Amino acid sequence: MPLPTVLQNLSLPVIGSPLFIISNPKLVIEQCKAGVIGSMPALNARPASQLDEWLAEITETLAAHNRQNPDRPAAPFAINQIVHKSNDRLEHDMALCAKYKVPVVITSLGARTDVNDAVHSWGGVVLHDIINNTFAHKAIDKGADGLIAVAAGAGGHAGTTSPFALVQEIREWFDGPLALSGSIANGRAILAARAMGADFAYIGSAFIATDEARAVDDYKRMITESTSQDIVYSNLFTGVHGNYLRGSIVKAGLDPEALPESDPSKMNFGGGEGAKKAWKDIWGAGQGVGAVKEVVPARVLIERLRSEYLAAKAQLCQA
Repeated sequence: MPLPTVLQNLSLPVIGSPLFIISNPKLVIEQCKAGVIGSMPALNARPASQLDEWLAEITETLAAHNRQNPDRPAAPFAINQIVHKSNDRLEHDMALCAKYKVPVVITSLGARTDVNDAVHSWGGVVLHDIINNTFAHKAIDKGADGLIAVAAGAGGHAGTTSPFALVQEIREWFDGPLALSGSIANGRAILAARAMGADFAYIGSAFIATDEARAVDDYKRMITESTSQDIVYSNLFTGVHGNYLRGSIVKAGLDPEALPESDPSKMNFGGGEGAKKAWKDIWGAGQGVGAVKEVVPARVLIERLRSEYLAAKAQLCQA
């Protein structure tokens, strides 16, 4: 199946994942101008009215870029919507997405037909993130256009399934848009994701260590100094298992080796102060952080990824 038009012609097959608290219009704009899909959670805009200003900034800036660079248009942008029942802003934020005809909506924590239908009504595309094949089937059955396979090693809320197994199972029945998330932080990994059957690499942790990211300097520094051994998998902080930087857990006065289990029934994804505090103090990151060595502008990171990707393709062709 051919990709929807809006997902075609990227300069690099990459989607920058929406980073809670961290993603902002400045980062999204730089990602899109460099030819990859930039995204951010709607809940990052606080108060809720700020989302209107942010969407106006993104759409107007990218439109101006396209007028000035007709031979090098920007990639589309995406907004992440948490469709879990705890998100009491969903209706408000979806109305703003409709106002600006957001080209790509990434849905998380539950698949909803009404949300998918709303996005389709203005011509948008829905990508739903999943951690296993069962959830993948449910998402497509409810009208999602594509999937984001969040495999073992991904930052934040991540599954435990090998990316090889997850992509393999999904591609047995689904030939639509598929992005893969999980420890992808260099060009070789992007090419590997494509070889496995994904259309896009879904990259988050590497973008935390960029100038535009709204992360504190200590967080960015910890990303560049950590390896896969510094990633801890726990459900303590939000009620759902995720990957976090060991150093931030220690800094919060907790023992990474003796974290208690959380009660999943008390999980909160509405973006309230409880959820915000958890992500402010305990820093999410994936197992691919070992490939991130320095804090750079997003444009420079994407140029590095593109160079590594093209070099890996050339090397493969010569083998």
